[in-house]
Amino acid sequence: MQIPTAKFKNGNSIPLLGLGTWQLTGKKCRDTVKTALEIGYAHIDTAEIYGNQKEIGASIKGFPREKLFITSKAWMKNLKFEKILKACKKTLAELGTDYLDLYLIHWPNKKIPIEGTLNAFAELQKQGLVKSCGVSNFTIRHLEEALPKAKSLGIEIANNQCEFHPHLYQKELSDYCTKKGIVFTAYSPLGRGNVLEDSAIKIAAKKYGKTPAQVCLKWVLQKGAVAIPKASSRQHLEENMLVFDWQLSKEDEKTIDLLNKNQRIIAPFFAEFEDSRNNFIGNIFK
Repeated sequence: MQIPTAKFKNGNSIPLLGLGTWQLTGKKCRDTVKTALEIGYAHIDTAEIYGNQKEIGASIKGFPREKLFITSKAWMKNLKFEKILKACKKTLAELGTDYLDLYLIHWPNKKIPIEGTLNAFAELQKQGLVKSCGVSNFTIRHLEEALPKAKSLGIEIANNQCEFHPHLYQKELSDYCTKKGIVFTAYSPLGRGNVLEDSAIKIAAKKYGKTPAQVCLKWVLQKGAVAIPKASSRQHLEENMLVFDWQLSKEDEKTIDLLNKNQRIIAPFFAEFEDSRNNFIGNIFK
């Protein structure tokens, strides 16, 4: 099946379902990515800090590049102009590709002025190395700072990739992105598996004859987000694709809305203790 897409403001499109690859490494990463592509995925999400770009590069060989959508991210310590250019070229070399479909600032870093970062992104687009630019883990405050600076450089912030699942329903941020024409991508859309044990999710799964994971992904999609769940088995990869030919009722969708606990799993101190996030985030990505 062909996975539906969402359109960026610059006219490029992103598949609504992709494969998240954080913590996929070595042979497991190569096999998983290759299997995903064979069964119909096109959207592969990685980052320089994941340490798996060479494996992904090996997996995408033999597949038509124009039919793939590859996202990578610049690490928060590499956001100065020259470092961004160097990091992106290293990423391209590791992936064995001439361009990225989407390149993101992985985390905001207030110690490095964002003007220089965005200027580097503009240069990468000018050189044809990056088709679309975006951010990850940006709050509304971060976006309000970045958007006018991006506009002054003639580039669009096309995407904001954030943790988003029924236990962390970031409605205000998602709505803000929609209002600004920024496509919102949900990482960890299954809440690292925690959400799947919720009784309301299990009841909905039984009602629709679906798995709890499919219910969570459908909820994310109905919120207007792109979903990039990690999966390593063929069964789960195939199950995750079966979310486009049915709908949660408005009533069931609202029931799942109420599961929100504002429970952040990835970098839980990010929102409250932004100054201390550097060391914490560095540790979780080691």
